[in-house]
Amino acid sequence: MYIDTHMHCVEGSDDSFLKLSQIVRQAQLMGLDAICITDHDSLRAKDYALEYSKKNNFKIFVGIEILTYEGDVLVFGLDKVPDEKMHAQELIDLVNLKGGVAICAHPFRDNNRGCGNNIRDLKGLHGVETFNGSTKPHHNLYAFALAIELGLSTLAASDCHETKAVGRYCTIFPDWVETQDDFIKAIKEKQVHPAVYIDGKYEKINAYGKYGQAL
Repeated sequence: MYIDTHMHCVEGSDDSFLKLSQIVRQAQLMGLDAICITDHDSLRAKDYALEYSKKNNFKIFVGIEILTYEGDVLVFGLDKVPDEKMHAQELIDLVNLKGGVAICAHPFRDNNRGCGNNIRDLKGLHGVETFNGSTKPHHNLYAFALAIELGLSTLAASDCHETKAVGRYCTIFPDWVETQDDFIKAIKEKQVHPAVYIDGKYEKINAYGKYGQAL
């Protein structure tokens, strides 16, 4: 099951050029089985996304990309955005309290929004976005290596804000993932793998360097 776990739509992110309907259309063309809407510090697209999912019989999971003092963290399982900016560890603790998952997004991106080597000190983190479609190849490989070293779940996503970026990378999930609880369980149990879209199909990434290139 192929899921793009980090996407932004105009309904929830001011920096996106993509309507949710455009994301879904392109995702289906590329063979994705589900998508995740993870807008910046916002859940304002949640109700619309979930209703759209039902009407169109296409799975959409909704999380949040939250900017902490250390960098961006993708979270699933929170029902509201924290009122104040937090340290990454505080956010992770909150997510664990709520039974959700926390994933460090593009940790080595050179825009001061990645947690980088701070990941080594974070307790209770569930995963790392090892391949991000808007991040330089060598920075993705740093993330991949660190996640493997620390034994964290390895995810991949497009971080799309425009059509051409949709689905560049995705995460392979078990076929039994139907609900957000299933989605969270799969990440906690490390039943996920990064994948890249190449030559019209998705291919699992399981070797250093082979798919580090930007597409």
